[in-house]
Amino acid sequence: MSPSPFPRIAVLASGRGSNLQALLDAIAAGDPDARIVGVFSDRPDAAALQRVPESLRWGREARAYVDRAEFDAELANAVAAVQPDWIVCAGYLRILGNAFVERFRGRVLNIHPSLLPAYRGLRTHARALQAGERDHGASVHFVVPELDAGAVIAQARVPVQPGDTPERLAARVLRAEHPLLVAVVRLAVAGRIAERGATVLLDGHPLFTPLRLDSPGYPEPTQP
Repeated sequence: MSPSPFPRIAVLASGRGSNLQALLDAIAAGDPDARIVGVFSDRPDAAALQRVPESLRWGREARAYVDRAEFDAELANAVAAVQPDWIVCAGYLRILGNAFVERFRGRVLNIHPSLLPAYRGLRTHARALQAGERDHGASVHFVVPELDAGAVIAQARVPVQPGDTPERLAARVLRAEHPLLVAVVRLAVAGRIAERGATVLLDGHPLFTPLRLDSPGYPEPTQP
Protein backbone atom coordinates (compact mmCIF):
# COMPACT_ATOMS: atom_id res chain seq x y z
CA MET A 1 0.00 0.00 0.00
CA SER A 2 1.05 3.65 -0.08
CA PRO A 3 4.18 4.69 1.87
CA SER A 4 2.43 7.90 2.96
CA PRO A 5 1.77 8.18 6.71
CA PHE A 6 -1.74 9.36 5.89
CA PRO A 7 -4.43 7.15 4.32
CA ARG A 8 -4.82 8.19 0.70
CA ILE A 9 -8.27 8.68 -0.81
CA ALA A 10 -9.17 8.89 -4.49
CA VAL A 11 -12.62 10.31 -5.25
CA LEU A 12 -14.75 9.62 -8.32
CA ALA A 13 -17.40 12.26 -9.06
CA SER A 14 -19.57 13.30 -11.99
CA GLY A 15 -21.41 16.37 -10.74
CA ARG A 16 -21.16 19.33 -8.43
CA GLY A 17 -19.18 17.52 -5.75
CA SER A 18 -21.03 18.36 -2.56
CA ASN A 19 -20.11 15.02 -0.99
CA LEU A 20 -16.50 15.59 -2.03
CA GLN A 21 -16.64 18.99 -0.34
CA ALA A 22 -17.94 17.40 2.85
CA LEU A 23 -14.90 15.10 2.82
CA LEU A 24 -12.54 17.99 2.09
CA ASP A 25 -14.00 20.00 4.98
CA ALA A 26 -13.72 17.09 7.39
CA ILE A 27 -10.12 16.39 6.36
CA ALA A 28 -9.26 20.08 6.74
CA ALA A 29 -10.60 19.86 10.29
CA GLY A 30 -8.37 16.85 10.95
CA ASP A 31 -11.02 14.15 11.18
CA PRO A 32 -10.46 11.90 9.33
CA ASP A 33 -6.70 12.28 9.24
CA ALA A 34 -6.35 11.45 5.57
CA ARG A 35 -5.52 13.00 2.22
CA ILE A 36 -7.42 13.38 -1.04
CA VAL A 37 -4.83 12.38 -3.64
CA GLY A 38 -6.95 12.69 -6.76
CA VAL A 39 -10.42 13.50 -8.06
CA PHE A 40 -11.48 11.64 -11.19
CA SER A 41 -14.46 12.32 -13.43
CA ASP A 42 -16.12 11.04 -16.58
CA ARG A 43 -17.06 14.66 -17.29
CA PRO A 44 -14.17 17.10 -17.76
CA ASP A 45 -16.46 20.04 -16.98
CA ALA A 46 -17.75 18.54 -13.70
CA ALA A 47 -17.88 21.17 -10.97
CA ALA A 48 -16.42 18.63 -8.55
CA LEU A 49 -13.03 18.93 -10.24
CA GLN A 50 -12.87 22.62 -9.38
CA ARG A 51 -12.94 21.85 -5.67
CA VAL A 52 -9.34 20.60 -5.66
CA PRO A 53 -6.06 21.94 -7.06
CA GLU A 54 -5.46 21.35 -10.74
CA SER A 55 -2.68 18.86 -9.97
CA LEU A 56 -5.29 16.54 -8.38
CA ARG A 57 -7.79 16.67 -11.26
CA TRP A 58 -8.36 13.99 -13.89
CA GLY A 59 -11.30 14.35 -16.25
CA ARG A 60 -12.08 12.63 -19.54
CA GLU A 61 -15.21 12.62 -21.69
CA ALA A 62 -16.31 9.00 -21.37
CA ARG A 63 -18.58 9.21 -24.40
CA ALA A 64 -15.58 9.95 -26.62
CA TYR A 65 -14.13 6.48 -26.07
CA VAL A 66 -14.73 3.61 -28.46
CA ASP A 67 -16.16 1.41 -25.72
CA ARG A 68 -16.68 1.32 -21.97
CA ALA A 69 -13.73 -1.00 -21.35
CA GLU A 70 -11.29 1.44 -22.95
CA PHE A 71 -12.40 4.31 -20.71
CA ASP A 72 -12.46 2.12 -17.60
CA ALA A 73 -8.92 0.89 -18.26
CA GLU A 74 -7.58 4.43 -18.58
CA LEU A 75 -9.47 5.51 -15.47
CA ALA A 76 -8.17 2.52 -13.51
CA ASN A 77 -4.58 3.23 -14.50
CA ALA A 78 -4.93 6.89 -13.52
CA VAL A 79 -6.42 5.94 -10.14
CA ALA A 80 -3.74 3.32 -9.51
CA ALA A 81 -1.04 5.90 -10.24
CA VAL A 82 -1.98 7.92 -7.13
CA GLN A 83 -1.72 4.80 -4.93
CA PRO A 84 -5.03 5.14 -3.09
CA ASP A 85 -5.81 3.22 0.05
CA TRP A 86 -9.52 3.86 -0.56
CA ILE A 87 -11.60 4.92 -3.55
CA VAL A 88 -14.81 6.82 -2.83
CA CYS A 89 -17.55 7.15 -5.45
CA ALA A 90 -19.20 10.41 -4.42
CA GLY A 91 -21.88 11.15 -6.97
CA TYR A 92 -20.15 9.17 -9.72
CA LEU A 93 -22.91 8.47 -12.22
CA ARG A 94 -21.20 5.97 -14.49
CA ILE A 95 -21.28 2.22 -13.84
CA LEU A 96 -17.82 0.86 -13.10
CA GLY A 97 -16.89 -2.15 -15.18
CA ASN A 98 -16.01 -5.53 -13.72
CA ALA A 99 -12.30 -5.14 -14.45
CA PHE A 100 -12.11 -1.87 -12.52
CA VAL A 101 -14.06 -3.24 -9.56
CA GLU A 102 -11.99 -6.41 -9.31
CA ARG A 103 -8.72 -4.48 -9.56
CA PHE A 104 -9.60 -2.46 -6.45
CA ARG A 105 -12.03 -4.87 -4.79
CA GLY A 106 -12.55 -4.25 -1.09
CA ARG A 107 -11.33 -0.66 -1.31
CA VAL A 108 -14.15 1.00 -3.28
CA LEU A 109 -17.02 2.71 -1.46
CA ASN A 110 -20.14 4.26 -2.97
CA ILE A 111 -22.85 6.50 -1.55
CA HIS A 112 -26.30 5.83 -2.97
CA PRO A 113 -29.48 7.88 -2.39
CA SER A 114 -31.78 5.15 -1.09
CA LEU A 115 -32.06 2.64 1.72
CA LEU A 116 -30.51 -0.27 -0.13
CA PRO A 117 -31.42 -2.85 -1.24
CA ALA A 118 -34.46 -0.74 -2.17
CA TYR A 119 -34.26 1.42 -5.28
CA ARG A 120 -31.00 0.54 -6.90
CA GLY A 121 -30.11 2.63 -9.91
CA LEU A 122 -31.51 6.04 -10.82
CA ARG A 123 -34.57 8.17 -9.94
CA THR A 124 -34.57 6.86 -6.39
CA HIS A 125 -36.49 9.77 -4.87
CA ALA A 126 -39.32 9.70 -7.40
CA ARG A 127 -39.60 5.93 -7.11
CA ALA A 128 -39.77 6.07 -3.31
CA LEU A 129 -42.55 8.66 -3.47
CA GLN A 130 -44.48 6.69 -6.08
CA ALA A 131 -44.31 3.63 -3.84
CA GLY A 132 -45.68 5.56 -0.86
CA GLU A 133 -42.62 5.01 1.32
CA ARG A 134 -42.66 6.54 4.79
CA ASP A 135 -38.85 6.52 5.05
CA HIS A 136 -36.19 7.13 2.46
CA GLY A 137 -32.51 7.91 2.90
CA ALA A 138 -28.97 7.08 1.82
CA SER A 139 -26.57 4.14 2.04
CA VAL A 140 -22.81 3.69 1.83
CA HIS A 141 -21.76 0.29 0.50
CA PHE A 142 -18.82 -1.61 -0.91
CA VAL A 143 -18.79 -1.64 -4.70
CA VAL A 144 -19.18 -4.97 -6.49
CA PRO A 145 -19.71 -5.68 -10.20
CA GLU A 146 -23.51 -5.79 -9.79
CA LEU A 147 -25.07 -2.32 -9.68
CA ASP A 148 -25.61 -1.01 -6.11
CA ALA A 149 -25.50 -4.56 -4.78
CA GLY A 150 -22.44 -4.52 -2.52
CA ALA A 151 -22.53 -5.04 1.23
CA VAL A 152 -24.11 -2.03 2.95
CA ILE A 153 -21.97 -0.46 5.66
CA ALA A 154 -24.17 2.34 6.99
CA GLN A 155 -27.41 4.18 6.29
CA ALA A 156 -29.12 7.43 7.19
CA ARG A 157 -32.92 7.49 7.27
CA VAL A 158 -34.88 10.51 6.08
CA PRO A 159 -38.64 10.61 6.77
CA VAL A 160 -40.88 11.33 3.80
CA GLN A 161 -43.00 14.40 4.51
CA PRO A 162 -46.52 15.19 3.28
CA GLY A 163 -46.40 17.03 -0.02
CA ASP A 164 -42.84 15.98 -0.77
CA THR A 165 -41.65 16.27 -4.35
CA PRO A 166 -38.63 14.38 -5.68
CA GLU A 167 -36.66 17.62 -5.54
CA ARG A 168 -37.54 18.42 -1.93
CA LEU A 169 -36.86 14.88 -0.82
CA ALA A 170 -33.57 14.80 -2.74
CA ALA A 171 -32.39 17.97 -0.99
CA ARG A 172 -33.04 16.51 2.47
CA VAL A 173 -31.40 13.21 1.57
CA LEU A 174 -28.34 15.05 0.29
CA ARG A 175 -27.98 16.83 3.65
CA ALA A 176 -27.97 13.41 5.32
CA GLU A 177 -25.47 12.01 2.82
CA HIS A 178 -22.67 14.37 3.83
CA PRO A 179 -22.22 13.30 7.47
CA LEU A 180 -22.96 9.67 6.55
CA LEU A 181 -20.17 9.52 4.00
CA VAL A 182 -17.70 11.27 6.29
CA ALA A 183 -18.53 8.85 9.11
CA VAL A 184 -17.92 5.79 6.95
CA VAL A 185 -14.68 7.18 5.56
CA ARG A 186 -13.53 7.71 9.15
CA LEU A 187 -14.12 4.02 9.80
CA ALA A 188 -12.38 3.05 6.57
CA VAL A 189 -9.18 5.03 7.07
CA ALA A 190 -9.00 3.87 10.69
CA GLY A 191 -8.93 0.29 9.43
CA ARG A 192 -12.17 -0.61 11.17
CA ILE A 193 -14.17 -1.91 8.19
CA ALA A 194 -13.48 -4.54 5.57
CA GLU A 195 -15.40 -6.55 3.00
CA ARG A 196 -15.66 -10.32 3.26
CA GLY A 197 -17.81 -11.65 0.46
CA ALA A 198 -21.29 -10.23 0.94
CA THR A 199 -20.57 -9.23 4.54
CA VAL A 200 -19.10 -6.13 6.15
CA LEU A 201 -16.61 -6.69 8.94
CA LEU A 202 -16.54 -4.05 11.66
CA ASP A 203 -13.49 -4.35 13.92
CA GLY A 204 -13.10 -7.89 12.58
CA HIS A 205 -16.65 -8.99 13.38
CA PRO A 206 -19.52 -9.52 10.91
CA LEU A 207 -21.99 -6.68 10.69
CA PHE A 208 -25.42 -8.22 10.24
CA THR A 209 -27.37 -4.96 9.85
CA PRO A 210 -26.12 -1.64 8.50
CA LEU A 211 -24.87 0.99 10.90
CA ARG A 212 -27.12 3.99 11.17
CA LEU A 213 -26.37 7.64 11.74
CA ASP A 214 -27.78 8.33 15.20
CA SER A 215 -25.64 11.33 16.07
CA PRO A 216 -23.74 13.80 13.89
CA GLY A 217 -20.88 12.04 12.18
CA TYR A 218 -20.98 8.80 14.14
CA PRO A 219 -22.77 5.67 12.94
CA GLU A 220 -24.08 3.34 15.61
CA PRO A 221 -25.33 -0.23 15.23
CA THR A 222 -28.97 -0.48 14.23
CA GLN A 223 -31.14 -1.77 17.03
CA PRO A 224 -33.42 -4.80 16.38
